[in-house]
Amino acid sequence: MQLARIYDAEIAPCWGARFGAMLLRDLAIPARAQVLDVSCGTGNAALALLQQMTAGSRLIAIDASSAMLEVVRRKLAALGPLDGKAVFLRTQSALPRLAFADEVYDLVVCNLGVAEMPSLEAAMRDFARVTRPGGEVRITLPLAGTFEEVHDLYREVLVKHDKHDALDRLVRHVARSPTFAQVERCLAAAGLTGRVEREEFSLLFRSARELFCAPVIEHGPLADWKLVAGSGQEMQDVFWYIKEAIDAYFGDGPFHVTVQAACVIGHKAEATQRVTIRASEGSSAQIGDEDRTHDLGVEQLGTGDLSFETLAAPESVESFDSPDSPDSPDSPDSPDSPDSFESLESADLLETDPGDDDTRADLSIDAFIAGKPRPRHLAD
Repeated sequence: MQLARIYDAEIAPCWGARFGAMLLRDLAIPARAQVLDVSCGTGNAALALLQQMTAGSRLIAIDASSAMLEVVRRKLAALGPLDGKAVFLRTQSALPRLAFADEVYDLVVCNLGVAEMPSLEAAMRDFARVTRPGGEVRITLPLAGTFEEVHDLYREVLVKHDKHDALDRLVRHVARSPTFAQVERCLAAAGLTGRVEREEFSLLFRSARELFCAPVIEHGPLADWKLVAGSGQEMQDVFWYIKEAIDAYFGDGPFHVTVQAACVIGHKAEATQRVTIRASEGSSAQIGDEDRTHDLGVEQLGTGDLSFETLAAPESVESFDSPDSPDSPDSPDSPDSPDSFESLESADLLETDPGDDDTRADLSIDAFIAGKPRPRHLAD
């Protein structure tokens, strides 16, 4: 619960809110919409969606963290009557696939959640799967180039001190962040028309210590940066060098860290609609004129066809209904078993290293502990 509170109070305002603004920009939600918020976190985007929804609409918000959903529940309780709208909370991961039937939702959103998923392409295909023909999918994520200043200094330190194995790990780590072009290709592979919007913003830090102790870094990329550095004293030495490099270069002013933010806006074609993929720069790639009914798996579902996985305890689903809100979603048999879901991964996108689960992520960094002396064995 403590991490959920830290996220809501200290990380969301400078991180999630910036991406969330892109997610919600110029969004038009149809009347009586069925909306799914994947990896909803502490619910800031969900509450903003709810404000735009009309009576008779339903919002289903899922997250793998029950602590995050507890924060959402409290926010919803403070709203009071929902004016004929209904909200359902579900403790549920989006992996290996969403536990919902095909073509259920008018709108599927995911603010930053895909960054934690092993395959961006598979995630986007799955979001498209549960979206109705004519519906919309919106996803935000950081692109390649995010934290570039840290990565550049990190690389300089590793080269200078002959940390060749760590340098190889850094190269692989940086390559995991998708480029703009790769995200466009995933949009096309998911069978969605639309565009990818990109914005750049900066995070400012007064020192290396402030950077690495900031919640947005400590509970974000820092765990991976530790894994890159190595283990034991080797890891500690690398971070001493990084600290000194940052303070030497930026000691007289703030350290700017760049964030490359993207918002994917995808539309699911009607059954016989021509599919084209448009980049925000104006380029287009035509897919074809054929009837895509078979490819898209079109089968119109009624509002009672929301499919919740029956393995979870019923109390893991909480509903916030107005007296005149729609009925709760039924819980029929769960959708197709994971065995029938083909794992789709893009070879040049995110893959999780087998060794990522490492106790180093929880270790303190000596260089940022007040009063900790610099090790004598370090070269000047």
